[in-house]
Amino acid sequence: MKDLTARQQEILEFIEHHEWRNGFWPSIREIQERFDFRSTNAVMGHLRALERKGVLERIPGQARTFRINRPDDPDAVQMPEDATEVVDIPVVGAIAAGYPDRVESGGEIGRLQVDIASAGFSSRRRSFALQVRGESMVDAEIYDGDMVVIEPREAKDGDIVAALIDQETTLKRYIQKPGEPPYLKAENKFYPELHPVNELSIQGVAKAVVRSL
Repeated sequence: MKDLTARQQEILEFIEHHEWRNGFWPSIREIQERFDFRSTNAVMGHLRALERKGVLERIPGQARTFRINRPDDPDAVQMPEDATEVVDIPVVGAIAAGYPDRVESGGEIGRLQVDIASAGFSSRRRSFALQVRGESMVDAEIYDGDMVVIEPREAKDGDIVAALIDQETTLKRYIQKPGEPPYLKAENKFYPELHPVNELSIQGVAKAVVRSL
């Protein structure tokens, strides 16, 4: 790539390899840890330098959000139609994928970068991520420690949702049968169905799972 320093080339290759393996960008903190930078500001400095050189393009209106230019001509700066758009969303706490529990944090505790095409976002500005705790969704291939990206919207029958049931939060499959009250179903035969006593409120629908390898 034209005029890149050795470190900029390494960062770009790390991002591209991570995206190829996982379908989404590494987080700013993962880049920081990979290259032993003292702060995330150093990462952003390199990303802005790559932006100035035409390697990355910032997504308008999206803070800390870029996509990669992959020109056919190595000396030209072009944006291909299939360019990857990556969105930076907040991680707001943990959610029980077991018996209902309270979310550990009501505020942002980190950031996560996700390829919006792979995640299937329709309202990415409001989306957020939660870290899974527990094993109740393993048959849906959602495991303890995974990050689940949540889109706030109305749930349909069969959606996996972040739900508030009787003042406790959990991640389960939403079941709504005609003429019957909705309830939550685990994807693990060792966990019971959850029928609300007083309240069932859907906080959002799971759109993507992010897993560290």
